[in-house]
Amino acid sequence: MMKQTDDNHTNELTDLKFYQQAQFMNIQKSLGEDFAQLREKITMNIGTYNEKTKEDLYNFQHKLQNELNEFQTKLYEKMVQLFDSLTKNVQDNIDKINEKVDIRLNEGFAKTTETFNNILERIGKIDEAQKKIESLSNNIISLQDILTDKKARGTFGEIQLKQILVSVFGENNAKIYELQKKLSNDKVADAILHAPDPIGSICIDSKFPLENYRRMIDRNLSKEEVDLAVKRFKADVRKHIDDIKEKYIIPNETADSAIMFIPAEAVFAEINAHHEDLIIYAQSAKVWIASPTTLMFLLTTVQLILQNIERDKYSAIIHEELNRLGVEFKRYKDRWDKLARNIEQVSEGVKSLHTTSSKIEKRFESIAKVDLDKNKLTYYEDIDDLIEEDENEKSST
Repeated sequence: MMKQTDDNHTNELTDLKFYQQAQFMNIQKSLGEDFAQLREKITMNIGTYNEKTKEDLYNFQHKLQNELNEFQTKLYEKMVQLFDSLTKNVQDNIDKINEKVDIRLNEGFAKTTETFNNILERIGKIDEAQKKIESLSNNIISLQDILTDKKARGTFGEIQLKQILVSVFGENNAKIYELQKKLSNDKVADAILHAPDPIGSICIDSKFPLENYRRMIDRNLSKEEVDLAVKRFKADVRKHIDDIKEKYIIPNETADSAIMFIPAEAVFAEINAHHEDLIIYAQSAKVWIASPTTLMFLLTTVQLILQNIERDKYSAIIHEELNRLGVEFKRYKDRWDKLARNIEQVSEGVKSLHTTSSKIEKRFESIAKVDLDKNKLTYYEDIDDLIEEDENEKSST
């Protein structure tokens, strides 16, 4: 009986197993169908979403492209506007700069031209003086022989100095310069230049340290001999500077400086180029070293200053005379106005007298033409009655 029970249980379990398998199969089938439907639905939803996403993406991309295009257009317009404004500002600044540069250049050219013309004028005078100097040199039969003698060298320097002064200021112009001027200390300067105040009278003395200069440039001499010549040359120049300072700078009589004229450009150039200590020494002594060219330039400058002073003086005189003439003209105008009023009064009197005379004449003509009828005649006691009537008629009119 227990075996039968076990068999029953086994059968029940088997049936239950089959039933569960069948149920599981049904569930699995149902789940498969549901899953297929869900997958299909998901697939459809995904497709729909993809389509919408593509459309939205396309619309967004299109909108973004439009906005980018619009932004690019506005940016381009703004950049063009800014560039035009910047270009205009730059051009305006360039125009202003060009205008200022043109003005400065024109002013500079004008000043340069004026300066150049002045230089040319002065160079012309220098050339003229140089020609006279060359002419003087050509007239000397043997300059070499003359320059070997100290006295002859001094005479040569004095003549050259005179030629330069004459070429600038003219001959016999004692108001501006004097030759061989004796000073209060009984020293005689080769020339004295009367410069305007506060400079005063400047003494010019010619010095020609030639002997040792020649030895300095002599290539046949040894180095020791050349060095000795240089030393002696410097000593000569210093002595000349000291002599000029002692003789020709006199307080309250001459200027506080003097000029040492060296009539040879080569000697002057040697001093300026290679002996700066001599220049400094001369400056400390207030002695200015000059050659024919530099002296010519200095004298030309003094001449221009004197001309300006003279012109200013005449300008002051003309201004004073114009003021006086203005006073006289005012007096003349007052007298003329008074005379015009008197003439006008006389003219009025003459006109009145002429009117009265005409009336008297008419009265006489009337009397001559009519009969002596007392009833028709107007009787006047005297001429005053006639004049009184004439005055009354004038006042009534």
